[in-house]
Amino acid sequence: MPEVRSAPIGRYAPAMMAALLVLSGCGGTRWDQAPREEHIVRSGETLYTIAWRYGKDHRDLARWNRLGDGSLIYPGQVIRLTPPPGIGSASASRPSPSTAPAPKRTPPKAPTDPPPSWVWPTRGRVVADFGTRPGSGTGVLIGGRLGQPVVSAADGRVVYSGSGLMGYGRLIIIKHNETFLSAYGHNASLLVREGETVRRGQRIATMGEGPGQEPRLHFEIRRNGVPVDPQSHLPAP
Repeated sequence: MPEVRSAPIGRYAPAMMAALLVLSGCGGTRWDQAPREEHIVRSGETLYTIAWRYGKDHRDLARWNRLGDGSLIYPGQVIRLTPPPGIGSASASRPSPSTAPAPKRTPPKAPTDPPPSWVWPTRGRVVADFGTRPGSGTGVLIGGRLGQPVVSAADGRVVYSGSGLMGYGRLIIIKHNETFLSAYGHNASLLVREGETVRRGQRIATMGEGPGQEPRLHFEIRRNGVPVDPQSHLPAP
């Protein structure tokens, strides 16, 4: 009986690796592989969470996609994340360069409402400062104990309450005025629903586990969709 020889593995290694990469991508689109030019709406998402994920202003997304107030979006809908030609962003700090000779429509000015009167959203020490931790957005991590109260940092209206935004766990987003939003992530329980009006200091959630399975609150403040350092707005501890 003739001897059967196996082919050298190294000879086929590149092809095997390519096949594994293709197969690994067949399990569905990952969040971090989403295209930058558009986003496909998933179940449970709102325009606020989509804007939050990409660091956009929800009003810009509504205007760029002709969504009115943006309250009616549906799973499978394609949301563009960049302005159509000739339309700018209200939150842009400077205009994008253009070679087209035709004049552009002037983008609406970003709202300039004053910041509300803030309080700390929970008791504890800041264990990760603004801009120092990669991952779920840009904010601060506040340490504490599991289940301790999380309160609204200012008066406002709940525009999101759920767990559909990867990297934040159970999340609450509150709109305080046309300029400022705040977010509270890694909660153990959510005590308010979308559409509810909340007062400064009102209990809205309980602290859950954040990175490293330690009790943590992820807290953000955004001005016209852009993250700002919460500690520059909060009172001295």
